[in-house]
Amino acid sequence: MAQVSDPDNLAACVIGGGVAGLACAGILQERGRVVVLDKGRGPGGRASTRRGESGRFDHGAQYFTARGPDFSALVDRLADEGRVGVWDARLGVIRKGSWSPSTDEQRWVGVPGMNELARAMGEGLDVRHGVRAVGVRRDGEAWFVRGDQESECGPFRTLVVAVPGPQAGEMVRPAAPGLARETERARISPCWAVMAAFDGPVDAPFDGARIEDEGTLGWIARDSSKPGRVRDGVDRWVLHATPGWSQHELEREPAWVVEALLGAFRDLVGVTPGLLNARAHRWRYALAAEPLGTAFLYDGSSRLGFCGDWLLGARVEAAYDSGTALGRAILGGSR
Repeated sequence: MAQVSDPDNLAACVIGGGVAGLACAGILQERGRVVVLDKGRGPGGRASTRRGESGRFDHGAQYFTARGPDFSALVDRLADEGRVGVWDARLGVIRKGSWSPSTDEQRWVGVPGMNELARAMGEGLDVRHGVRAVGVRRDGEAWFVRGDQESECGPFRTLVVAVPGPQAGEMVRPAAPGLARETERARISPCWAVMAAFDGPVDAPFDGARIEDEGTLGWIARDSSKPGRVRDGVDRWVLHATPGWSQHELEREPAWVVEALLGAFRDLVGVTPGLLNARAHRWRYALAAEPLGTAFLYDGSSRLGFCGDWLLGARVEAAYDSGTALGRAILGGSR
């Protein structure tokens, strides 16, 4: 982790390069230099895209909606640039084993992958990937961030932690125990995800379905039906387990999870084409089951803040709104 020295009065560090962290960093950079540290190999956090031998998969957030004026303006701009598009597919709900179409609001996705949203938001920012922050310390009026290789980054006047609540609390507890305790009120559920590639189309009457029956699966989607995806004859599916199942099987081996979710998938759709490959990914902190109900947490005296969808709700736009609100509060000196 590179040393950053000689900060001006508004130099800031944002830990976490997902939608919330990038939104906050974009606001803060209006008046000073910002460094974004992210442990991932690419942008997006849970709104990310995974590359594999059978192509790309949106293995986290599957789509996003745009309701408020700020986020809608961003989405409209990126749509004009061809970087996001409407997922105009057969989407719906499975109840008691039967699928019914959904006619609710417009769903958007990144093009050519979900991570394009975060990639666009990160342009012009100093985003450093592959940097895992494991702790922070306060020295006078400055913040320092410790990496997993015992390296240190700082000093910074302002520190924003834009990672899931339990991780944020653990990271800052020695330096800010009071603010860390606030994170304990959030409840975040895990999710096992499986990315499966088939050598032909799965014979299903839908491209995406939320499953409301009790069981293993909570969401299934034909990732290859999204706009801008490669049309190469491979049918790519993302399978998300339910929060309850994921919690119960949290420490299972990935290979076991693949077999379990593929079995549940076949129970729903019937016989599938030949499986090219499949792999599992564990999102330990996936869904804000009980968000705090506030846009952000911020201590103005120490200039330490938290943002993320775990504060407002389990939506991509909620993460954006949280980061934007915190950035504006920091610059405005409120809260």
